[in-house]
Amino acid sequence: MEGQKKYTIPAMLRNSFAEYGINQSLVFAGDENRTYSQLEKEINAVVDQLIDLSIVKDDKVAILSANMPNWGIAYFAIATIGAIAVPILPDFSITEISNIIIHSESKVIFVSDNLFNKIEQFTSDSSKIIIRIETIGKISNPDLTNYRNNHDYYQSVTVEEDDVASIIYTSGTTGKSKGVMLTHKNIVWDAEHGGMIQKITVNDRFLSLLPLSHTYENTLGLILPVMFGASVHYLKKIATPAVLLPALQAVKPTTILSVPLIIEKIYKKQIEPKFNKNVLIRSLYKFQPIRLLLNRIAGRKLMKTFGGRIHFFGIGGAKLDGKVEKFLREAKFPYSIGYGLTETAPLLAGAGPKITRFQTIGPAMPGAELKINQPDQKTGHGEVWAKGPNVMKGYFKEPELTKEVITEDGWFKTGDLGLFDKKGYLAFKGRLKNIIVSASGENIFPEEIESVINNFRNVVESLVIERKGKLVALVLLNMEEMEAKYQSLREQAELYNKKLDDMLEELLDELQLYVNSHVNKFSQVQVVLLQQVPFERTPTQKIKRFLYS
Repeated sequence: MEGQKKYTIPAMLRNSFAEYGINQSLVFAGDENRTYSQLEKEINAVVDQLIDLSIVKDDKVAILSANMPNWGIAYFAIATIGAIAVPILPDFSITEISNIIIHSESKVIFVSDNLFNKIEQFTSDSSKIIIRIETIGKISNPDLTNYRNNHDYYQSVTVEEDDVASIIYTSGTTGKSKGVMLTHKNIVWDAEHGGMIQKITVNDRFLSLLPLSHTYENTLGLILPVMFGASVHYLKKIATPAVLLPALQAVKPTTILSVPLIIEKIYKKQIEPKFNKNVLIRSLYKFQPIRLLLNRIAGRKLMKTFGGRIHFFGIGGAKLDGKVEKFLREAKFPYSIGYGLTETAPLLAGAGPKITRFQTIGPAMPGAELKINQPDQKTGHGEVWAKGPNVMKGYFKEPELTKEVITEDGWFKTGDLGLFDKKGYLAFKGRLKNIIVSASGENIFPEEIESVINNFRNVVESLVIERKGKLVALVLLNMEEMEAKYQSLREQAELYNKKLDDMLEELLDELQLYVNSHVNKFSQVQVVLLQQVPFERTPTQKIKRFLYS
């Protein structure tokens, strides 16, 4: 699609239905059963149902569902009549979900079977209509005698670019969700201009892994492919290896959107252990020519695992581990890093796989403006500010909070620290609210220390916090790999436990020396503690820092 004339979801859909009618659209992995022409009919059927239920422009309609084709069908139907979609992250608690439904004033709730237990309290609420998303059939039975037929009204409805299309409640690491109001233009413009970073064609096949209720997957994993006539494939079950691996071979995707945690887990659990399995390979791997060769071989195997046709593996949502990125570069795996926020619909910066630069994101997306506000004269670090057609309308029912983050002249304060390199690529330094100020007034960036820690052997992930004036590193280790070294002693429990405890103590001491030799004197860690269980995460896989600090 060349140049979107009107930046609304209905206009985008009309264009796609006209141009790509015979192409495959939204399907389950392994299915080939829904063209764009069929998608149009299914969307219109849901539109009719919403109209019959007296849903009119600006009414709120919640979607609480696992990813599936009907998720997109419901979303597009809501947008078509000018109503406002309220996507809810499935991992939110019952309390959070209840608060969102009440706060957003949602009249209809589309829900998937596996999440119905989270909204059971609304089944007796006559003001809420609950629809089973798998079949688009009503679960609750509201009294419809006073409902008026709105088909005539609908014919007169015009959806404008500045109308709110979606209210997305963030899953921020500070613990409080905010309702981000994204307009039709915010979303459609962002998708179109994201397509300028990586061209999408009718031959592209997206495999959807991230929740559609998050703006990253919503805009770039749904709106973008539909805009250009590509197909999107969904898993029928949770993405365990037993489900994902066959799906990758069946779909043979060209495009996957991911968060760092996914590729980091693959590298640290499946790839890195093979380079450390014995002394010989570990020694050879230290020599650059051999390392490059081994990484290229591993890269070809990784490509085969993903179906063999990947040409865009997008990574966003958090900073990618440096060691993992180095491997991806040397393996010639087609990764790309994007930067954005829910408030910017989401994309702000990025670079295609062929022009990535190590530990940077990329230049500002075409049409968006980025600047570093009041950069530090020595380091160039400062808060990233953004301006463009993708900046949100504001926070729902929070005008004062909106004023705090959007200046009078339209700059959005991201709360992220960054700097631009000589080529204009943005480099992410960390969240402003995560900065730790030392006793001498120096700024300490915990994310940078964590990236050093995560490069140490056997480390899965880490979190650096301040406790009683000291920098403390909480470290999660790959215990399976460490325990394997003493497998033969398992029957001698006392000796086995002593050996393991001694090894852990030695490793943590060595880790502290390693980290402190790689950071400045203000960022040196005073305490290293073993994290016994994985860190609690938001639904978008960011560590909930507020729980640990």
